[in-house]
Amino acid sequence: SKLVMTISQQEFEAILADDTKRITGNIVWGDDIGHYPAREFRAEIRNDGNHSMFIVGEYIPFSGKLSYSLILRGTGRIYGLDLGAAHRNPDGEMVRGNKHKNYWKDGYRDRFAYIPEDITATWDQPVEAWHQFCAEANLKHHGIMRRPDEPRCLPI
Repeated sequence: SKLVMTISQQEFEAILADDTKRITGNIVWGDDIGHYPAREFRAEIRNDGNHSMFIVGEYIPFSGKLSYSLILRGTGRIYGLDLGAAHRNPDGEMVRGNKHKNYWKDGYRDRFAYIPEDITATWDQPVEAWHQFCAEANLKHHGIMRRPDEPRCLPI
């Protein structure tokens, strides 16, 4: 079994507030083999802190879902946006509607969620949702993200 490191609430908030988080290069969606014809991508996140992170995007048109998950190596998902799904918090509260953000909470990992007012894009607007997610998560993307259902050719 893998050793999973936990982080404190303060560490999570510092990672989220860190505005040196950045992705360089175009984001290319690939086939999600386990959920074909879904699409997914994975991109490294650089930062001036000592945090080894990446982001995973998943677009599942046949079930109307889109997600962006911030993964801290050794810990797992610490933050994420899910569009097209409701969520039940560990205390039983239903986060209704078709969008929620999961966030780190001491003792519960990323299992709590809330409805983000700053996200107006819907699951079928993955590029718009990406820009809104990046702005709110203090993540800069130096590159292009195309729609996951567009042809794979990117400009050189």
